[in-house]
Amino acid sequence: MELRSGGLGSQGRRMDGDSRDGGGGKDAAGPEDYENLPTSASVSTHMTAGAMAGILEHSIMYPIDSVKTRMQSLNPDPKAQYTSIYGALKKIMRTEGFWRPLRGLNVMIMGAGPAHAMYFACYENMKRTLSDVFHHQGNSHLANGIAGSMATLLHDAVMNPAEVVKQRLQMYNSQHRSALSCIRTVWRTEGLRAFYRSYTTQLTMNIPFQSIHFITYEFLQEHVNPHRGYNPQSHIISGGLAGALAAAATTPLDVCKTLLNTQENMALSLANVSGRLSGMANAFRTVYQLNGLAGYFKGIQARVIYQMPSTAISWSVYEFFKYFLTKHQLENRAPY
Repeated sequence: MELRSGGLGSQGRRMDGDSRDGGGGKDAAGPEDYENLPTSASVSTHMTAGAMAGILEHSIMYPIDSVKTRMQSLNPDPKAQYTSIYGALKKIMRTEGFWRPLRGLNVMIMGAGPAHAMYFACYENMKRTLSDVFHHQGNSHLANGIAGSMATLLHDAVMNPAEVVKQRLQMYNSQHRSALSCIRTVWRTEGLRAFYRSYTTQLTMNIPFQSIHFITYEFLQEHVNPHRGYNPQSHIISGGLAGALAAAATTPLDVCKTLLNTQENMALSLANVSGRLSGMANAFRTVYQLNGLAGYFKGIQARVIYQMPSTAISWSVYEFFKYFLTKHQLENRAPY
């Protein structure tokens, strides 16, 4: 079936809500072009595409995420000190088993699917609404930043418990052997609050992260993909660069989040912290007390190397499924 602009009555309109003209003439969209799809995909399409993006992103990058968690340890065991990501993965698989870098992946997938579904659906709808308010249907960086921040509130509410369990399973010599045993132990010994102990820190980190991420992504798309067609290469490049910049800028907050999630016993003992550490301010003080300014950037290389392909995968998968599902819905509705 041909998706012609005349049949849809929306030449040059874009799925993200921007109604600027696609250019016309020789630049007009072809019969199968993404430009000719409706100005907005359905909420179910955003949620499905977002869920697929989240699951694939976290599954593919999980081994690197495991290394990042360990490299952010403030007082690592001598047997768990690493100088490079490749060296860390090689050492972990050799000394702890081939599948050790994947421990906790199941709980991450269970959290990533619904979290990213709400995340992208909220972002797309708020971006479209706010862009109409701020920029009269054009692209607005302020709208992108606010939409990304609001989407983060929903995303982190689902992901925070999964992050707590995942990071405790990733740590060297973890007492937990499965996600279920970790959940039971944390619930019994620390209560429900433990699953959200780092929530405020997570938000403090992710709101600026996602604001930088979305603003950078949309800015780069304006330059490398001005007509906003389905262009996998542009989504990969824009997503990767946006993720790398946002990751580097928010590494200090990520280090504090990891400390709150893992509650490293040796590190807390050295800092003379009794009981459980809570609160971003306390985490910041503890990191500085133990490692000085350098402590805030522990694992920055692993974090950037993790986030760059991670966001590239996320955006490319999301945009593909958004394109595919919307096109499929149109084909089902079209008369034959």
